[in-house]
Amino acid sequence: MSSPIEIVPPVPLYERVIQNDRVLSNALAQTLHVTKSELAAAIGLSADSSRERERERSGPTQRRMRDVVEILNRVSHWTGSDMQAYAWYRSEPLPAFGQRTASDLVAEGLADAVKTHLSRIAVGGFA
Repeated sequence: MSSPIEIVPPVPLYERVIQNDRVLSNALAQTLHVTKSELAAAIGLSADSSRERERERSGPTQRRMRDVVEILNRVSHWTGSDMQAYAWYRSEPLPAFGQRTASDLVAEGLADAVKTHLSRIAVGGFA
């Protein structure tokens, strides 16, 4: 007789990439299978912000990376994985925002609008 299979839920992205209240860009880039420069571009930062330790730790850079982690966490349960959530983030046009992607909006400083949009969808609203 075999023992029952234990289903272990995946560890949320934020638990894997945030340490001591800072988003670790290396861990985030590695999880998403992109370079740090590609990650910086996807969140609307210069490549320098991902290479220079002080700029990476700055408040604005950390805030932008934290916004992206939060957005990816919100969509990964319905996209199926972190990688698919990132693909959605980078490429899915959002009709409510003139067909711009979440990546476009975050780069424009509109991460809160994306999070509000996702909250509306979560409670049964329309995209």
